[in-house]
Amino acid sequence: MEGKRVVITGMGCISPLGNDIDTFWKNALNGESGAITLTEEDFPNIEDYKTRVVCKVNGFDPKAVQTKNISPILWHKMDPFCQFGVASAVQAAQDSGIDFDAVDRTRFGAIIGSGIGGMEVWGKNYEAYQKGPKRVSPYFIPMLISNMAAGMVAIEFKIHGPNFSISSACATSNHTIGTAYDHIKFGKADIMFAGGSEAACNGLGIAGFMVLQAISKRNDEPKKASRPFDKDRDGFVMGEGGGVVILEELEHAKKRGAKIYAEMIGWGLSDDGHHMAQPAPNGEFSALAMENALADAGITPTEVDYINTHGTSTPQGDPAECQAIQRVFGDHCKNGLVVSSTKSMTGHLLGAAGGIECIATALTCKNDIIPPTINLENQDPACDLDVCPNEKREKSVKIALSNSFGFGGHNATLVIKKYSD
Repeated sequence: MEGKRVVITGMGCISPLGNDIDTFWKNALNGESGAITLTEEDFPNIEDYKTRVVCKVNGFDPKAVQTKNISPILWHKMDPFCQFGVASAVQAAQDSGIDFDAVDRTRFGAIIGSGIGGMEVWGKNYEAYQKGPKRVSPYFIPMLISNMAAGMVAIEFKIHGPNFSISSACATSNHTIGTAYDHIKFGKADIMFAGGSEAACNGLGIAGFMVLQAISKRNDEPKKASRPFDKDRDGFVMGEGGGVVILEELEHAKKRGAKIYAEMIGWGLSDDGHHMAQPAPNGEFSALAMENALADAGITPTEVDYINTHGTSTPQGDPAECQAIQRVFGDHCKNGLVVSSTKSMTGHLLGAAGGIECIATALTCKNDIIPPTINLENQDPACDLDVCPNEKREKSVKIALSNSFGFGGHNATLVIKKYSD
């Protein structure tokens, strides 16, 4: 369906590879890993954990985030997931150069999601609750709920357009970005913040994924723990952070002289209808999300140059995604299509993953440089694609996809294009 053109005019991130776009992108291209092994300084009972490797945010100082309308008291009441989301949006706003007094704030919205929400706040208040209900913080519920990052962004920037949250596990950010895209494409908004944030690298969060047997136990080699498409992978590495983009209607962006990173031209979604936590084994319905995305964008498979894969480093997920890609792209997989997984460096940011990966995909299109899949030492024959192993690659990238698949079978694919007027 025809509609308005939508471009990306601002970006912000808090990530295991850096807390600004330039640092994140430099480290991603250099193949740096954000993984560390937790010690007793992190958790007193860390020895009880079979998994101790995570990709945590480092060097993030909440006091350094310049907010105008969120009071210091309220700012420090927020759960880290909310701080990561707001801080990413603040960066994106600064990056975009928007004069908020010159735009129609009733047509400026925010859709920022989280897969889990305020897990740290939940844990602390549950401990307090054991001593009596009056010990629970009056801010407990507002700090906990996953819509609060979007709500606080609206408060900070005094915007009054569409504002809500989406929670669809690890597909969350792609759903927020795709939905924001539709709002602009079909004339319901001019500008939207979109993305996700997550902060579950705490004792309870790690324990939950550990007993699910979903995460890597490579504690002695944390930098090598996230190894998508490698035969010796043993699970994903939990990450945390936030990734937010500003989507804007093209003519609106041009009128204010905005810089443009890339254009979003479509997206697609589906569900496996298969299992709570495992992907459908043959990738049939994640393939459907990619097919729907191509149809929405009005392009053919051979026009796609690069895919930023979901690529989590799990034994079941990676082959299923590769099968899905082969199903959709056929011979093109051997004739120019390159894929890579930035999760090999960032770990898996859960609900924030798609926000960070949309940023990486847009920068790939803008700069014609593909970030690598690191730690690929023995490629799994079941993952028979050009996965850009270990080193960045210069390549003309006019159109790229970004895949995100989540627990519950949620699949979402974004289509990003090099901007040209």
